[in-house]
Amino acid sequence: MSNLNIKNNKIVTGTVGYWKNYKEKHPNIAQFLVFFMLSNGITLLQLILMPVFKSIFANTSLVTTSFQVLQFGHNFDGTPYYIFDYAAGSLASGGGGGLAYFLAVQITIGIAQVINFFAQRNITFKSNSNVWTAAFWYVVAYIIITIGAAAAQGFYKAPIYNLMMNTWGMGSVGETTADVFTMIINSAISFWVFFPIFKIIFKQEPEKKA
Repeated sequence: MSNLNIKNNKIVTGTVGYWKNYKEKHPNIAQFLVFFMLSNGITLLQLILMPVFKSIFANTSLVTTSFQVLQFGHNFDGTPYYIFDYAAGSLASGGGGGLAYFLAVQITIGIAQVINFFAQRNITFKSNSNVWTAAFWYVVAYIIITIGAAAAQGFYKAPIYNLMMNTWGMGSVGETTADVFTMIINSAISFWVFFPIFKIIFKQEPEKKA
């Protein structure tokens, strides 16, 4: 074995040993760090999937199909305020992306959350509780968070796209950049809300003796 391999093995062994020691002394902080790393990986996955689904639906009539549901009061100009507000027409033409944009976002988030469920349950929290019970409460939390994040998106989505595409004149590049910003904001909301929820639904139950 070469000196380089020996040195690399020592580094890996030392790092693993340091991490095990750190987890024993600071279990909650270590758990949060693992949650943080996995969440960032899931966010990166969303940033990759989002433009893929968006490009698929961009060539369909779904772009011109309005999806504006769950009206909640009115905007300052008197127009209806929808929690899910995806007006017909492409973003480049001043529309809200229509049903195509809604599906691109929700399918991307849906895939990411399925992966996130198993990764966080098995790696971060090492839960051995009933998987179906955990899945039920995860779905409930996911629906509530999705509605909350969508409601919040109504305040920042349009200004971000308008700034990137029109004010700064970035066109299609600005649209893609705005996609990234909105996805990151949405992921950040989920990140801070999901951690305490995971602490509750992903429990470590004592193993029953035979």
